[in-house]
Amino acid sequence: MRNFPLTIVLLLCGLSGISVSVSEFHTVEVQSGEEVTLLCSNFSSSLTQIMWFKVAKRVKPQCICHLFKSTEPAKFCDGFQNGKYEATSNVSNLFLKMKLVELSDSGLYFCGYYITRTPVIVEATYLEVQEFDGLTKWISVILGGLTVVLTTVIIGLLVKNKKLQKGTFTKVYYALTSILFLVTLIRNLRPASEREVETVIYSATT
Repeated sequence: MRNFPLTIVLLLCGLSGISVSVSEFHTVEVQSGEEVTLLCSNFSSSLTQIMWFKVAKRVKPQCICHLFKSTEPAKFCDGFQNGKYEATSNVSNLFLKMKLVELSDSGLYFCGYYITRTPVIVEATYLEVQEFDGLTKWISVILGGLTVVLTTVIIGLLVKNKKLQKGTFTKVYYALTSILFLVTLIRNLRPASEREVETVIYSATT
């Protein structure tokens, strides 16, 4: 997670008619197909309608959901009632969970409220969904499985034949070492964000 340029956010919000009440934003990068949970602190000390919004390029602010109490289920707005989103709240935090994110899910997500029909941002996170590199990941998975199988076979041979000649053992050792090196090399070629845990929680707290 890195800071998102404040000037860009202010321009985007200004063009969308949004009032801004915070001074810092963050951006989060995830792979398509992953699951992500955004959160912000529960800013309401009294009973009020808290809402999650989304702002994307050339699109007006879209209401995702709204809720009054943490004990009551959130009500989702039109276009977000497909089971992909899950909003919850407790005394200290608001959560927005998204399943199987897509490239179209990229945008500015914020929690806030309305003042005379104008949405007010309290905390925000810019979500950037990157295209899933399936080929590299599948190669890594296949090689990882192959390593496990070959390791099991080799250990079995060593146990059954304790009198294995030194030369043969050396060849087996170098073969196994080469496979492990290849798997490690391919895994290191994957983007850092892809090597992280796929289900993550990000905070926009300043």
